[in-house]
Amino acid sequence: MNEILSMKNIIKSYHMGDEDQIILKGINFSVNKGEFVSILGPSGSGKSTMMNIIGCLDKPTSGEYKLNGESIDNLSEKELAHIRSREIGFIFQSFFLLSRLNALQNVELPLIYSGISPADRKTRALEMLEKVKLTNKIHNFPNQLSGGQQQRVAIARALANSPTILLADEPTGALDQKTGHAVMELFKALHAEGHTIIMITHDEHIAKNATRIVKILDGNLYEADDEIPDVD
Repeated sequence: MNEILSMKNIIKSYHMGDEDQIILKGINFSVNKGEFVSILGPSGSGKSTMMNIIGCLDKPTSGEYKLNGESIDNLSEKELAHIRSREIGFIFQSFFLLSRLNALQNVELPLIYSGISPADRKTRALEMLEKVKLTNKIHNFPNQLSGGQQQRVAIARALANSPTILLADEPTGALDQKTGHAVMELFKALHAEGHTIIMITHDEHIAKNATRIVKILDGNLYEADDEIPDVD
């Protein structure tokens, strides 16, 4: 298998008052190309901190994180920003579409930052909107779209730069059950096409849409076959 993400003994702590609070406690985690992995955990478990490190939004206190074989631990903020724009396709619970831009323009946005020509980025954005079945809404602004449609635009935007990983944070959290199911079907279709997806969620039902589930609890990560200790 082609390993594209590797985390070894990742520790993340924050200095609070007179002591350090350890959020991640020696995380070991890897993802192979083409996997669909759910990171499942309750609020306060450390899953958001782990997501921020995976997405190069934050650095570990210690340990080693490699993306596509390259260590990110000593990279500058500019280099991390470059990796985020090229390697990670972010999908968030709240969509984060720009209200002043229509669907097509929102999908084009990361391509502008990547220096793609106007003609090429329009072509690419249209392709991505076709992939999520929204070509009939390309001129609609976010307030003219349903929640499910907004999330599909956000998924198209995440796909625009052909990222190594789609990183989804509670992607159905703002959607009703029926719409959330439709979004999960889209994720499964993207996985079938070969996309690598890491999804962070607190919802076990949503997590089961992935082909592999890991659980995070009190800053520790457990694979499906691991025995999880009781936590008071």
